[in-house]
Amino acid sequence: MPGVGVLVAVVAIDWVGGGVLGGGVLSGGAPAWAAVAAFVLLVSSREPVVAFLLAVPVALASAGSFALLACTAYRAGRRLGSRRDLALVLGGTTAHLVALLTLLPVTAPGEAWVVLARVVALVGVPVLAGRHVRRERLLLAERERLGERLRIARDVHDSLGHLLGVVSVQAAALEVAPLPPEQRVVVRDIARAARAAVDELHTAVAALRAGGPGLERVDEVVARFRRAGLAVTVERSGAPRPLARAAAGDAAHRVCQEGLTNAAKHAPGAPVTLTFDWQPDALLLSVVNPGSGRRDAPPGTGLLGLSERVEAAGGLLRVHDGPDVFRVVAVLPLVPDPLGVVA
Repeated sequence: MPGVGVLVAVVAIDWVGGGVLGGGVLSGGAPAWAAVAAFVLLVSSREPVVAFLLAVPVALASAGSFALLACTAYRAGRRLGSRRDLALVLGGTTAHLVALLTLLPVTAPGEAWVVLARVVALVGVPVLAGRHVRRERLLLAERERLGERLRIARDVHDSLGHLLGVVSVQAAALEVAPLPPEQRVVVRDIARAARAAVDELHTAVAALRAGGPGLERVDEVVARFRRAGLAVTVERSGAPRPLARAAAGDAAHRVCQEGLTNAAKHAPGAPVTLTFDWQPDALLLSVVNPGSGRRDAPPGTGLLGLSERVEAAGGLLRVHDGPDVFRVVAVLPLVPDPLGVVA
């Protein structure tokens, strides 16, 4: 266990020598330093950035706590998730470097480079290593999700596709068989439904393999509704970034589709505004149209299913039906930037 190794290093090294501050208030008290290190490690399990900031002054007072500093820096690197966390880590690193240069007897330029190299080795390298491990785990999780999606698509195509294909062939054979007129109409409807089911299945399998229509196909949806006579205005703000989950792109596409469908159904002729607002950590997607006329109507199953789809993608859906406006708003999480920090 890494925590046990750090505690052993703190006790062993501190037993031999003191810290940068001449041993500090707990000089020579190896058990006391072990208790301090244990507390910092306990904090790092929940608040790694805070634990790193606690380890900075501890590392100045105890030589053995350099291992603690490197450990907390690594854990902080694995959990960086905002500009605030990044600023705290950079601030703690700078404070540690300034304190070392101030407290150590640096009499030559070469000694200053040694101090800088020590800070890089104890803080910079562990933080970068933590970020690398986190990126690798995110990529691995994404590959596993993609593999599972492809497995489902393959199973559905092989099992359900085969059965629907058989039904379609049998229905087609009955269409040309000598049947009474009333039965012929029923058989024709069955054959048409079977062919439609096969087409829907192929569409669903293709969506599973490609990860769904996604935001890339939203312009096609808008163009289709515009051709149908709906006055749609699209507004975009912020810097686009990938959505956090593979299902989020499909959920965003469905929000646009369902919102425009509701607008065309309940407020025909009214203008509709489709907004994409890229926030630091989420995409705010809204469909707004005035005069919805839905106040006396129960919630549609389309909106209920849409809420479940958005929540399954890690997002949140809200529907506001006011006196003069109907608004569908979805919040979908984004992938952190390459450094793991929200832009």
